[in-house]
Amino acid sequence: MLWIKSLHIVFVASWFAGLFYLPRIFVNLAMVPAQSVAERERLLLMARKLLRFSTLIAVPALGLGVWLWAGYGIGWGPGYGWMHAKLFVVVLALAYHLSCGVLLRKFVANCNTHSHVWYRWYNEAPVLLLLLAVLLVVLKPF
Repeated sequence: MLWIKSLHIVFVASWFAGLFYLPRIFVNLAMVPAQSVAERERLLLMARKLLRFSTLIAVPALGLGVWLWAGYGIGWGPGYGWMHAKLFVVVLALAYHLSCGVLLRKFVANCNTHSHVWYRWYNEAPVLLLLLAVLLVVLKPF
């Protein structure tokens, strides 16, 4: 099980690396002047590739997490509130990931409505999600 746990950590870290960087590309895209077509296309290409990579990495991260959950026999009874909270954080991370795809499609369609400042704040969400997930798993507060 330690191999599974180790691989899970590596894949989660890799997935979140993509979630940390993709909105930074959005910040840059939101700042591109209208006449800089080549710069916009380069950033869109980077964003598409990073979203694809992050999506592919998320699959084993989630699969290994399910394996750990089943393997350790973590249930739903008393003392497992931390797991319910962590699963909620995972759902929020997946929703964030999907929202990145929606935002990228808006950039591709040239329909972005947010400023670079909004994307700077948007970029903080995965940091908070990862921090919360780690604290829940390590501390098991409830």
